[in-house]
Amino acid sequence: MNHIVKVRIIVQTVLAASLLAGLIGLQGQSVKKVGTSAAAFLRIPAGSRGIAMGSAFTASAEDVSSMYWNPGAVAYLNRYGILVHHSPWLPGLDYTYFGFVLPVQSLGVVGVNVVSLRSEEMDITTPEAPMGTGETFDAASTALGITFSRRLTDRFSIGANFKFIQERIFHCDAMGLAFDVGTLFITPFRDIRFGVNISNIGTRMQMLGEDLNSYVDVAPNQEGNNETIVAQLNTDRFDLPIILRLGLAWDVRLPAGSRMTLACDGVNPNDNGQSLNFGCEFATFAESVFLRGGFNEFLQEDREKGLTLGAGVHLPAADRLHLTIDYAYQDFHYLGAVNHFSIEIQF
Repeated sequence: MNHIVKVRIIVQTVLAASLLAGLIGLQGQSVKKVGTSAAAFLRIPAGSRGIAMGSAFTASAEDVSSMYWNPGAVAYLNRYGILVHHSPWLPGLDYTYFGFVLPVQSLGVVGVNVVSLRSEEMDITTPEAPMGTGETFDAASTALGITFSRRLTDRFSIGANFKFIQERIFHCDAMGLAFDVGTLFITPFRDIRFGVNISNIGTRMQMLGEDLNSYVDVAPNQEGNNETIVAQLNTDRFDLPIILRLGLAWDVRLPAGSRMTLACDGVNPNDNGQSLNFGCEFATFAESVFLRGGFNEFLQEDREKGLTLGAGVHLPAADRLHLTIDYAYQDFHYLGAVNHFSIEIQF
């Protein structure tokens, strides 16, 4: 592939992303469709580093959590990596993300990821037993993903994450298939990075299961018919939470080997209003100590998220073994603060 063709691919990708952003933006301005999507757990961010930077991570992602933020950035990972992220999410919920990436010389970088959101056990109540029947139930949402990412040039990469999605509550569940696609372009101007990611393009999801069964009398005015015919309630199908992210990131080199990364993301979901995320990361002591901060959902009406803060430490445990521990604090306007914890191992 010659230089002209490579440049043409980059320009066409950027123009297509900009056009898509405009089209979706026009649609989002007329109808916001707040809270109308299924599998809303797919909107929960993964990785304490990106969360602490205000979720402005589309162009900054350079760890295993890149599979969530921008699969196009995964191509720049040159080590095996494992990341585990856990958060006691909102009251009664636990969120866990697991990711593993594997550089393959002939293919690029491949990875697998698992997302899980689970509720606590809850009592089953009925009108006849408002204090509980003695039985319990729970709810869980899970996504299993496979990522492929590859560099097309030394400055441009593309990747995709294909995933199977399931949501379950008691004896009912809904399943779907989706994919994310992303690109990362390192511009010639001060190496500013430009990232584009579109997440959760896939099938609609419909809740089905035996808990929707009901006994009905199809002919209540006739005698001698079966009064206990089993019928099932017909639930609606809902779209997945499609999210378009456009991100910029710039590394500013400081004295004494320190670094400051400034990042901004424009976010346009199909089930909420448009917003901006801002974030920064200060790295010092030879990229071993990190301080981070950011702000979520700037300019969004009735926003719920806000300030984010965090820190991290990088520990080279052996010649090729590197351990990174990250923490993030995320403020919610009505629901209180959430703490996030991540551990990443590269080898």
